[in-house]
Amino acid sequence: MEFSNKTNPALLVKYQRGELVDEEHYGFVVLSDKKRTFNFTGAPKDYPFYLRSCAKPLQASLIIDYGMDKFYDMTENEIAICCASHSGEKIHVKTAAALLKKIGLDESYLKCGLHKPLSTTEQIKMLLNKTPVNILQNNCSGKHIMMLGLCKMKSWDLTSYDNPEHPLQKAIKEKIYELCGLKQEYPLTTDGCGVPIISMPLINMLNGYLNLFCNTKYEKIKNAFLNNPYIIGGEDRTDTKIIANSNGIVAKVGAGGLCITVNTLTEEAFVVKISDCDMKARELVTFQMLKNLHWSDIEIPYEIKTLHNKNVGKIIISI
Repeated sequence: MEFSNKTNPALLVKYQRGELVDEEHYGFVVLSDKKRTFNFTGAPKDYPFYLRSCAKPLQASLIIDYGMDKFYDMTENEIAICCASHSGEKIHVKTAAALLKKIGLDESYLKCGLHKPLSTTEQIKMLLNKTPVNILQNNCSGKHIMMLGLCKMKSWDLTSYDNPEHPLQKAIKEKIYELCGLKQEYPLTTDGCGVPIISMPLINMLNGYLNLFCNTKYEKIKNAFLNNPYIIGGEDRTDTKIIANSNGIVAKVGAGGLCITVNTLTEEAFVVKISDCDMKARELVTFQMLKNLHWSDIEIPYEIKTLHNKNVGKIIISI
């Protein structure tokens, strides 16, 4: 299936130093509730984007559907780690290890791969202590533990859970298609951690999040986000900042410049997609949307300053 690349991203963030524009970041913002789309900034049309880590809470819906939460007597923070793109800090590793132990498996079963923790503080600690990287520090380790837990519970093969044809991955795809209201096939690829990842138009991402976080069936997942913001992300993470500094707001970032935010009180949601995947631009646009909608008022640095605190420019957010 072919898709047109003729999307029309809007200029969302501009850095101006003195009289010159130093940076420009383009992308899309879509706002919706369960019934209709309110607003488009930019014109993504029906072009599909990969969900990346924004898929995690949708994938985790199977925890509830299959009763994994009860089968393993999962705590709220263990449900949160399954949905997290965590920073690999002590609390994340400890939570992931506890869930893996409950399932009755060890780290050798995990296929998420190794990378340094996303936390700068944790990286410095490891460097000073000459501590090797642990696979549980992978930001996707919780998701992979969840997948293993489901496989063990359902007596599915544990060694091939990352294969698109595995019963688990087929079940995840079917569930995401259901939640997001997808009526046709969209491209599938492999995410950075090695498991299949689905693509879809931005509006369908919002459909999926609204159908998950505004459904009493999945209240445990919603509460896992709202009550455990640090486990969902960690040090200097955008979604953690949003959840911790608002009321009833769920947020999840994903690679590729994505952030999906849901107001569980008004049952509205918006998605930000930054075309060049710049994480700071993604955060600025998301914070500005929260301010515009009166959902939260997180401080935004509109001024560009030197290390000597001299104002040398401004950040312009065009939404």
